[in-house]
Amino acid sequence: MGVHKTADEAVKLIKSNDRVLIHGVNAVPFQLVNAMVGRASELRNVEIVHIHTEGEAPYSKPEYSDSFHVNVFFVGSNVRKAVNEGRGDYIPVFLSEVPGLIRKDILPIDVALLNVSPPDKHGYCSLGVSLVGSLPACEKAKLIIAQINPNMPRTHGAGFIHLDEIDVMVEADDPIPEQILPDPNETEMRIGRFCTELVEDGATLQMGIGAIPNAVLKSLGNHKNLGVHTEMFADGVIDLVEKGVINGRNKVKYPGKVVSGFVMGSKRVYDFVDDNPSVAMLDIAYVNDTRVIKQNPKVTAINSAVEIDITGQVCADSIGTYHYSGVGGQMDFIRGAAKSPGGKPIIALPSQTNKGISRIVPFLKEGAGVVTTRAHVHYIVTEYGIANLYGKNLGQRAKAMVEIAHPDHREALDKAVFERFKI
Repeated sequence: MGVHKTADEAVKLIKSNDRVLIHGVNAVPFQLVNAMVGRASELRNVEIVHIHTEGEAPYSKPEYSDSFHVNVFFVGSNVRKAVNEGRGDYIPVFLSEVPGLIRKDILPIDVALLNVSPPDKHGYCSLGVSLVGSLPACEKAKLIIAQINPNMPRTHGAGFIHLDEIDVMVEADDPIPEQILPDPNETEMRIGRFCTELVEDGATLQMGIGAIPNAVLKSLGNHKNLGVHTEMFADGVIDLVEKGVINGRNKVKYPGKVVSGFVMGSKRVYDFVDDNPSVAMLDIAYVNDTRVIKQNPKVTAINSAVEIDITGQVCADSIGTYHYSGVGGQMDFIRGAAKSPGGKPIIALPSQTNKGISRIVPFLKEGAGVVTTRAHVHYIVTEYGIANLYGKNLGQRAKAMVEIAHPDHREALDKAVFERFKI
């Protein structure tokens, strides 16, 4: 069993040139992070790795650029400026392969900073609401420093670490960050209803957090025997579980259980997953493995995009050369859904930005990251309808994409289609 220390004492074990993994999403151990940043004057060239994290990322501030360098698997809003100003870096990688980077020592972890539940009677602490990155770090990190936090839900599944495996323990009482979404607007609800038309009874769902997934879930109340196998879920799933719409009856992998790798939402969803045996929090290398996903029936994967060109190339992690988010699990589930019996991979997005710029374009912006290729894409959904691009040639795709574009942009898109394909 590890020793008990204060946060300030614990982070003195971090050395210059170490690679430090921070527990991701809403499981950030804030006391440890703040204590580490408090040592900035003593540290040089500490590499910080993580997926998206909630809250502030003080180590990414310009004044700490000699001390800390962020190198992230997903560019969240708190590190976006650092990455785009060259004070940090982004690793494009499928979410399913993040654990492999750690387990194969491609990115060996010197120190893992974790945020875990208090131990149960057998001495096991739970990684709680986020297993991405943290689970392989438990196996491979040279030094594990963990906040023991009574606010961290104890989730069932694979995310446990025994007290004997923790080198340093720090008592903490940090609340878990919440993300409470406003109700979807009319555009988002129209997109949600079109997506719902594609969801069959008995389907296995994958969707993230946001207005469109929320709109889809609000529209599924009359469906039957749905299952969930997803990299993450939020509050919207709970109502459907309580109504019996989501029961996992038809799933092949973990039937009857909601399978996920992390959870993000309000306190309601954290209370829902706490000590709930119907929720299995599993290694994201398993959850997002295409070979696993495709075994479930009618996998319906709903993801989003920044922009899509008229041939079906999906840009989802950048705005031109500006790094905005990450590859995430989109391709893991697009391919898994495509291979599933009766599966449907869906990209859903508003037809234009809040500033009236079309998100369906003749050509992606220079430097745009293609996350889903035009060979992988199937269904595209906007508030103006559904385009099924699978099996269509480039010209047919272009015509279908114009039909679901915003009316204000269709004339310009028609012109671009004619110039390129002579249609």
